[in-house]
Amino acid sequence: MRKTFQMGGIVLLLLMAAINVQAQKFGYINTAEILAEMPEVKQAEVDIENFSSALEKKGQAKVQELQQKYAKIQEQMQAGNLSPVQQQQAQTDLQKDQEELAQFEQDMMGQIQDKRQKALQPIYDKLNNAIEQVAKENGFTMIFDKAVLLYSEDSADVSAMVKAKLGL
Repeated sequence: MRKTFQMGGIVLLLLMAAINVQAQKFGYINTAEILAEMPEVKQAEVDIENFSSALEKKGQAKVQELQQKYAKIQEQMQAGNLSPVQQQQAQTDLQKDQEELAQFEQDMMGQIQDKRQKALQPIYDKLNNAIEQVAKENGFTMIFDKAVLLYSEDSADVSAMVKAKLGL
């Protein structure tokens, strides 16, 4: 009798698990497509590009300055106007300037990355909130990005619902 109850309990648990699995609802979206349609992304990209261009202009000015300095030193060396000590000092100065330029380029890349992060994070948050709202309102257990799916049915695409939530 006791074994019958145990078996019945196990069967009941398995049935409940099967029902629970069937009740899960999955969907997917194409985040790249949605982000491409968001005007905020386009504006952020323009702002990032302008910021990047301004930094690049500064970098180019530094490169030109370094090239002019190098050409001047080359001229002086060919004319014999620099002593060996002065040549060594000029070489040391040029090397220091090259290191500063390399550091500037590295800092520039970091600044652009930070600018991109700060500009796009609120947009990603807005998209994630819209996805979460669509999932809750429509009973989805999970919503995946289409980029990571190997197979999906078109009926599971909830991109239109997310776009509507974003006003696109």
